[in-house]
Amino acid sequence: MIKKLSSYILLALLGAAGYFLLNYHIIFSGATVKLLNKSKLTSEYTFICASNKSVEFLMKIDTLREAGIGKVLVEMGRLSEKERESLEHKFDSDAIYY
Repeated sequence: MIKKLSSYILLALLGAAGYFLLNYHIIFSGATVKLLNKSKLTSEYTFICASNKSVEFLMKIDTLREAGIGKVLVEMGRLSEKERESLEHKFDSDAIYY
């Protein structure tokens, strides 16, 4: 009985961890870790190392831009608010999906 209960608890924990990974972008920037809510449940770009990527490269990715990566980059100090708006406008008008 206890073995069966522990297996159910393990399955529930694995399901919760999977849902968490499908629901959040985990952004690493040096020693800082930020969580960004995804715009839809997906496994795309779950783990992102932002410290070695350019701001333009990160803003070019539609999935990240829709989730609000620009605001996170402003919080990290890698981007000003005016630059964020400019890059969002530039890549939103681009018809290519990255």
